[in-house]
Amino acid sequence: MGSVFGSRSSKEEKASTDKVTDGLSNQTRHPEAPKGRPTPKRAVAQSQRRGSVASTGDRKEDAKRARERRRADMTRQREALANGDERYLPARDKGPVRKFVRDYVDSRYSVAEMFLPLAVVILVLSMVRVPALQNIALLLWLAVIALIVLDSIGLWFRLGKALKQRFPNEPTRGAVPYGLMRTLQMRRLRLPKPQVKRGEKP
Repeated sequence: MGSVFGSRSSKEEKASTDKVTDGLSNQTRHPEAPKGRPTPKRAVAQSQRRGSVASTGDRKEDAKRARERRRADMTRQREALANGDERYLPARDKGPVRKFVRDYVDSRYSVAEMFLPLAVVILVLSMVRVPALQNIALLLWLAVIALIVLDSIGLWFRLGKALKQRFPNEPTRGAVPYGLMRTLQMRRLRLPKPQVKRGEKP
């Protein structure tokens, strides 16, 4: 009985070894993916490389290396927000749809981007103990709010139409709100930094 089980176990081990050897030889003979199969995306390949980093066995050293990797990733992300490098942008800013929205917004003037400086002026006027100036401040406040609402509604429809024309077969969910939120920031404070000039066609 022992010899029977021993021979069966050795046969199974040999078959398993043969499969591993065949797999390694196939990888050696075919370093690239077969024709017709998609090449893995860069982000997937990078994540696979990061995940394949072997542990040193020292928890403190592993934690130190993880912090260094995170620090390097954050540095690349900050640089990407400044220069528009698509490879390292945050997920919410990645892709041709989001880039088009940013360029569309940055190429136009919007009332919303002047909200902060106008709000400061209105606040100062409202603090002056002169009834006439306080009334002016209130009227200015109402006018600014109304203009921002009207401008945002117009942008919503124009941007939505432009997205349908430019990306008819791609998902654009959340793209218009993304553009509206960008209009609330002053141009020089926007991130990622604007890559087009005023009046330039995106």
